[in-house]
Amino acid sequence: MENKKRIVVFASGSGTNFINISENIINGQVVLLVSNNSKCGAVDYAKNNNIDYQIINDFRYPENRNKEYEIVLNNYQPDLILLAGFMKKIPDNIIQLYRNKIMNIHPSLLPKYAGQGYYGIKVHEAVIDSKDKVTGVTIHFVDNKYDRGPIIMQEEVTINDSDDANILSKRVLKSEYSLYLKVVELFCNNKIKVDKNRVVINE
Repeated sequence: MENKKRIVVFASGSGTNFINISENIINGQVVLLVSNNSKCGAVDYAKNNNIDYQIINDFRYPENRNKEYEIVLNNYQPDLILLAGFMKKIPDNIIQLYRNKIMNIHPSLLPKYAGQGYYGIKVHEAVIDSKDKVTGVTIHFVDNKYDRGPIIMQEEVTINDSDDANILSKRVLKSEYSLYLKVVELFCNNKIKVDKNRVVINE
């Protein structure tokens, strides 16, 4: 295990992407879950599977909250940080410390349906309302603007005429599982580089 990349996952909800990566990653190891929600499914999974977890929210040491993230991460020395349905903006100090080592998954083909307020089912509702024929999944590195960091990989999902937001979300989620795992494995195998804000993948 000493050669595996150390992965920290941030999640606020059910944590299905966190669970999928934890159970299927080959060349990485999830060493910590960070959440702002002590009662979420992701925390339950961490507890039941002997994965360390830390709860960081707005109510503990609010004046030092950004520093708290830094202290927690320093204790685990992650090679990669994954956002998996984390409902808080990552502090700028963490983005600077872990530049091009923080990934996020977004349930649309960025730059469409991006920014504050576009998350989860809200994205799929907007896609359905737009009458688009294609949507998809985007994995990107995180910078200090919502959903605007360098795109690593995208995958299209066809929208059927009979789809509503809930039906579409289930199909998009299947793509999320496979694409996020693929990208994380590529990173763990040192196949992903960033050159002048452009992602280069050597598969």
